[in-house]
Amino acid sequence: MSSSKSISRTAPSSVSATTMVSSLLTVQTSGMGFTDLTAEVAKFARDAHAREGAVTLFIRHTSASLTIQENADPTVLVDLATALNRLAPENAGWRHDTEGPDDMPAHIKTMLTATSLHIPVLQGALALGTWQAIYLVEHRARPHRREIVLQFTGATS
Repeated sequence: MSSSKSISRTAPSSVSATTMVSSLLTVQTSGMGFTDLTAEVAKFARDAHAREGAVTLFIRHTSASLTIQENADPTVLVDLATALNRLAPENAGWRHDTEGPDDMPAHIKTMLTATSLHIPVLQGALALGTWQAIYLVEHRARPHRREIVLQFTGATS
């Protein structure tokens, strides 16, 4: 059992969430891999004059996904790609291969990751941890044009 002395919480803050700002982010990928979207999402929050609330990202595809992962050591992304490839390898006898051997594995990888993210905004900034970054994960081998809906809901300055 842990001591309650090891837990702390700031006082609650309250805002009236009267604003919703939306934008469509288009990203041209270069094929399988991770694209860091953190700076672009932070810019969207600044452009929206976000003060307190949340940014939601939603990718409009079934063969690419979104994730929040470490931004310091690039080998983390390499290892994550390796793990996803082990979980959903190409040429594993998939029935759905309309667009090639990476087609069904891409759908499985999307199902295992996320199509939307929710990031709090506190005092005008994304409330990401020091080592966190927002990534688009392209699961297809060839380049694709991906669309991500960005929405801020909350109070503005």
